[in-house]
Amino acid sequence: MKNESLKITLGYILITLLWGSTWLAISVGLKSLTPMFAVGMRFFIASFLVLIVMKISKVKLQTDALSIKLYLFLAFFSFIIPFTLVYWGEQFVPSGLTSIIFAVFPFIVILFSWLMIPNEYIGIYKSIGVLIGFTGITIIFWKDIALDFSQSSLGMIAILVSASIQAFVAVIIKKYGSKLNPLSMNFVPLLIAGIILIPTGLIFEDRSSLVFDSKAIFSILYLASFGTVIAFTTYYWLMQRINVVILSLSSFITPIIALILGIVFLSEKFDENHIWGSSLVLIGILFANFRGILNYYKEKEKKFD
Repeated sequence: MKNESLKITLGYILITLLWGSTWLAISVGLKSLTPMFAVGMRFFIASFLVLIVMKISKVKLQTDALSIKLYLFLAFFSFIIPFTLVYWGEQFVPSGLTSIIFAVFPFIVILFSWLMIPNEYIGIYKSIGVLIGFTGITIIFWKDIALDFSQSSLGMIAILVSASIQAFVAVIIKKYGSKLNPLSMNFVPLLIAGIILIPTGLIFEDRSSLVFDSKAIFSILYLASFGTVIAFTTYYWLMQRINVVILSLSSFITPIIALILGIVFLSEKFDENHIWGSSLVLIGILFANFRGILNYYKEKEKKFD
């Protein structure tokens, strides 16, 4: 039992560190690679790593009509479009701030769930959390509210749109993809995304700016292996062993790690609006999970009574 608890603790620490560091790794890679080519290489390599895990786990590829439709849907709306937006946006936005903007993802999931899933209960704490979170985002964007279309403001908008698309996809999967195996659900879309994005990047992006130095290689391999496959498999391993609410709090911890890493390794700086706005986004995440946290500890107390 102690060994299992230790494994769970280490697994939780691992996913927060890995997902918190992906923003830094993306930023490092973009110093040498163009956005579409970089993300395409990441997904292409990751797809084969997922295939290896599938072979080891003896997971079969699902090929029914619904699965094939979901594979195609996920390829474009979970990988190609949103990740291209994130990679493009992070050329102009600090990695730490990128992670904070993307942290609105759970709030948008709540809104889409309420709109698309019948009888979906939101509750007061989630509502307050969403309100606080979007207030934080408004503060972050406040200086760009005039829409001067600077690269920085467009980069932040691209990241926010990416988070919104990913949230929509999460609700679609919740509604229609419950029978899909998590590994096969990612293998085919990752492979399709890699096959499309690599040549698209080579055709439409500036090939002369591609530099295959140590930063580029590190970024691609780290994001493909640790940031995609290891983080993903650890997350689903934890889902089977701990309360989903406690697991969801990783979305509060990872932006903090990303902020610290950006400041330490990339000397990123944030103005007053970014600091106050980021704080409200993180507080909003806690509020959105507050009811679940209370219920979790009440259940825990009952077990000891």
